[in-house]
Amino acid sequence: MVDKFLNLYEPIGHRPQQGKFPCIWSLVRHIFSEQYELGMDYLQLLYLKPVQKLPILLLVSEERNTGKSTFLNFLKAVFQNNVTFNTNEDFRSQFNSDWTGKLLIVVDEVLLNRREDSERLKNLSTTLSYKVEAKGKDRDEIAFFAKFVLCSNNEYLPVIIDAGETRYWVRKINRLQSDDTNFLQKLKAEIPAFLYHLQHRTMATKKESRMWFAPSLLHTEALQKIIRSNRNRLEIEMCELILDIMDSTGTDTFSFCYNDILLLLIHSQVKVEKHQVRKVLQECWKLTPASNGLTYTTYQSTIIGNVDMSR
Repeated sequence: MVDKFLNLYEPIGHRPQQGKFPCIWSLVRHIFSEQYELGMDYLQLLYLKPVQKLPILLLVSEERNTGKSTFLNFLKAVFQNNVTFNTNEDFRSQFNSDWTGKLLIVVDEVLLNRREDSERLKNLSTTLSYKVEAKGKDRDEIAFFAKFVLCSNNEYLPVIIDAGETRYWVRKINRLQSDDTNFLQKLKAEIPAFLYHLQHRTMATKKESRMWFAPSLLHTEALQKIIRSNRNRLEIEMCELILDIMDSTGTDTFSFCYNDILLLLIHSQVKVEKHQVRKVLQECWKLTPASNGLTYTTYQSTIIGNVDMSR
């Protein structure tokens, strides 16, 4: 009990001790690669500032033997009972008393590609309190400081991430060059030296958002791939059509009216209505109309697959 409040945080049994940690260094370097210093900051914040909100860390790779699961097991070894392994179904269950008081909630094979799953995950990553519920007991509101680390073999749609979303840090993990069956034991032996290093290390970043990191620092191609995969079918068709026109005409700009893009889509055998095109342009692409006095080049599709230019 702390000031009449129940402290659910479990003590960490490791005693920091100065030393070397080459195996942990290689694992963290492998997982975070060019973002190594950010990864070290992330781990340092987990250890020294456990109530600080942090981005949802999502590790993706279609390949096997990448070290994703090893990293999760390493986090469990470091933070011990403050880490829990969840399944996709655990997020959907009304009973949550086994994970709401943890520091880290990790999922090894995440597949939360329903909109309600995504919204719940995002809300949990930023909420300050949450209602805990156990079987046969009344619901109770507690402080919520859990962070999420997710892994997936699906690089395109493990979770729904919309354009402009800043709560995810997505990293594509490459295949390991070698396989050491005793690697986890070596990692565990180096934890005291690693924690000592975290206690004395100077942070590479300063707090720039509610999740500490500036969103621009965490933007990756892996994140962009998931965002693109979340686009609706019409948006994808419009993107491909515009890119085809720009490629075939050798231009890097494209101007059009609603009716222009509508006719081109119809000639490409895409079933679409004007209000659907307007929704993509205004809500998804955030485009605003130019002045009426603007002159521009229009394009016509006379034969499917061929684009002719007329003024």
